[in-house]
Amino acid sequence: MNEATPAFIYEDDPALPGWKRWTLDDPTRFNALLGPLWVRMEEGQARVRMVPERRHSNLGDKVHGGALLGFIDVALFAAARAHGLLDVGPAVTLDLSVQFIGAGSLDAPVEAEVELLRETGRLIFLRGLIVQGDARVASFSGTVRKFTKK
Repeated sequence: MNEATPAFIYEDDPALPGWKRWTLDDPTRFNALLGPLWVRMEEGQARVRMVPERRHSNLGDKVHGGALLGFIDVALFAAARAHGLLDVGPAVTLDLSVQFIGAGSLDAPVEAEVELLRETGRLIFLRGLIVQGDARVASFSGTVRKFTKK
């Protein structure tokens, strides 16, 4: 991938004022399985939204834990972008800890409320909650390693 070519499209969504649509430029990559995501800053926190579909469900007709883990991982990067810490180029998840504390339903968006804890030269430390309306679905913390030029 050319470093000057962004892998993600990050633009205002006219259907959702105040939200930016975050989509992968290549629909054959894993992130595309989650569908489009939306991002906005709210009171110093990034808020990342996913609309669950049947393909994200488990046999109990709830959002599958694996789908939530994938969403949380991608939300770390979307939130880092919203905080102005990532722009173009690859980065990697160094660690991700998740605690499931409720079930997500398929009939409403799930949102990651992501707080920036600290940024260093190479690392971004984040934590947050997955919420659906007033319900808490999961809590998480993660570390992202930023791309460094050689």
